[in-house]
Formats: sequence, structure tokens, C-alpha cells
Amino acid sequence: MRVVEKFVSINGEGLRSGELAVFIRFANCNLRCSYCDTKYSFINPIYTEESIDELVKYVKSTGVKNVTLTGGEPLIQNEIKELMIELSNIGNRIEIETNGSINITPYLNIPNVTFTLDYKLKGSGMEKYMDLTNYDLLRKNDVIKFVVSDYDDLEKTKEIIKKYDLINKANCLISPVWGRIEFEEIVNFLKDNKLNDVKMQLQIHKIIWDKDKRGV
Repeated sequence: MRVVEKFVSINGEGLRSGELAVFIRFANCNLRCSYCDTKYSFINPIYTEESIDELVKYVKSTGVKNVTLTGGEPLIQNEIKELMIELSNIGNRIEIETNGSINITPYLNIPNVTFTLDYKLKGSGMEKYMDLTNYDLLRKNDVIKFVVSDYDDLEKTKEIIKKYDLINKANCLISPVWGRIEFEEIVNFLKDNKLNDVKMQLQIHKIIWDKDKRGV
């Protein structure tokens, strides 16, 4: 498997934000979002080939229970399902950070696996690639994440949440594109539209460290 980096840090976002996690970042992605902050994972990526056994051994060595498989796009990796199964078998809690363009059906029966599924809004330039059939597959422990660039993205977020009844299916998070939208604008939008049970989140690793720092 093509691994760009692996490290232990706190989870900077999502339902386990602030908790320790092992991160495994894979090379390559099938989308090209305008605001991507990990372009090094797919533009001339530098990676090492690592086996499932090597990755499981590394995770065990950390003593950390939460594992985040990310990228790039983890679901385009060869043997990703097998890695999920092996990590699940040793009792890890596995979060899959996926861009929303790939159907998650093949992975739903693996214990201890949850999905953080992006909806790529207009500001990303990738909205047309979203697999909307995933929204019938989401479970209460899964996350649907909207990364917003502007007011139009906020309006589309509200539309998608209501159209697919996402509040009653999964956890809905709104996150700002760093430097494109004021945090207060998101808060005001939530208030004005009475979006109960929708959470605003900030990427706390970008607050603690420089926003471009890797391995944190």
C-alpha cells in the first residue's frame, strides 16, 4: 500500500476531535478540490510501499485505539478493505475519511468502522462527482461533512441536509475553508436558519500548529 505518512496526533476534527489517533495517509486521489490542503499526497507524491502486516504492526506499536485512514482518497487503495478488517480484528476504532465520490457499500459490514463522508460543494469544484446513493447508507455513528467556502455553499449545505434528511441519519458537520469564509458567518447562518443538530467544527490542528504543518 502506498503510504505518504503515518503518525500519532490528536484528531483535529470529527466526532473524536481532540482524542489521540493514529493517522495513515495514502497516496493519490480521484478528485482535485480547489482548497485541498494535502496536495502533496497526489501531486508527485513521495510514498513508501507498506504491507498490511507492516501497517498493523505500526498501529499496535503506538498503543492508540483510534485509527484514521485518510489521503488522498483511502477507498481507491488496493487492499484497503483487508486493512480495515485486520485493524478491526485487533480492536481498533477505524475512521475512514472519504471524499464522497465512492460508494461505501462494500465496507459497511466491517465492525468498528465509521465513515466521515464529504459532500463537495460548489467551492470545491468537485460537486458533480458526489455519489448521492451513499446518503441512504449512512448510520448514526457516521459523519457527513460540508466544507464551505462562502454563503452559496452554506445554502447548498442546508438544501442537501433537508433533501436527504441527513440530521436523522448521521452527524452533520460544517467546516470552513481556511481563509475563505469568516467563522462568524457560519454561526450566524446556523442561527438564522435554526439548523438544530448541525455542528460547526474548526480544524483544531490548524489552530495549535501552522496550518500547513505536516504530521500533526
